[in-house]
Amino acid sequence: MTSDKRVLIIIPAFNEAESIGKVIAEVHAELPTVDVLVVDDGSIDDTSAAARVAGAIVTTLPYNLGVGGARRLGYLYALRHDYDVAVQLDADGQHDPRNVSALVSALDSADLVIGARFAGEGDYRARGPRWWAMSLLSFVLSKLARTRLTDTTSGFRACGRPLIEGYARWLPVEYLGDTIDTTVWAARNGYTVRQVPVAMRARMAGTPSASPIKATMYLLRAMITLLLALVRK
Repeated sequence: MTSDKRVLIIIPAFNEAESIGKVIAEVHAELPTVDVLVVDDGSIDDTSAAARVAGAIVTTLPYNLGVGGARRLGYLYALRHDYDVAVQLDADGQHDPRNVSALVSALDSADLVIGARFAGEGDYRARGPRWWAMSLLSFVLSKLARTRLTDTTSGFRACGRPLIEGYARWLPVEYLGDTIDTTVWAARNGYTVRQVPVAMRARMAGTPSASPIKATMYLLRAMITLLLALVRK
């Protein structure tokens, strides 16, 4: 990636000691000029130590706030240290650092860029209630943002300085609020939202949470989050 902009990769991590070092190594190999911030979200394993050994900047929360709270701290760090671009990346290795350059490049014509798993790259699929929720969210938020969005719950995102300032002051802590709410907020405040296709990979470590009960709960939570995002002033 060739750019004169200062880029910060924000990686929230909760008990990801097995994978975080590999993720950071990949980022440094692919993007040697960017800085990597790991926000340890109250882990009880060696996540912080592994991240430091791998060469990341590490900040540690005293207890688990959830991914939204960890990301908000990341944006606050980006704001206070004058970064031009912030990129959200997951700690489990599912987000491919090779796609970061495409997200950052797309910021030339957008304020928020979402890495979309259902836009023609890779073979990731969602089924059942989870797919129903994603489809409805994408339909509603596409109308709001006035552009086609196929993956509005993706946490693989990039944004520029104006949204860094906004998210540092306000970014929901609750589950799904950090993706749905933040997209609604950006669109309603006149920011341009776009997506670029990305491929999702398997986790490097750990076990994904997937079951019929959890899928149904995801559907209910997504609908409630969307409703709250739309009525919130």
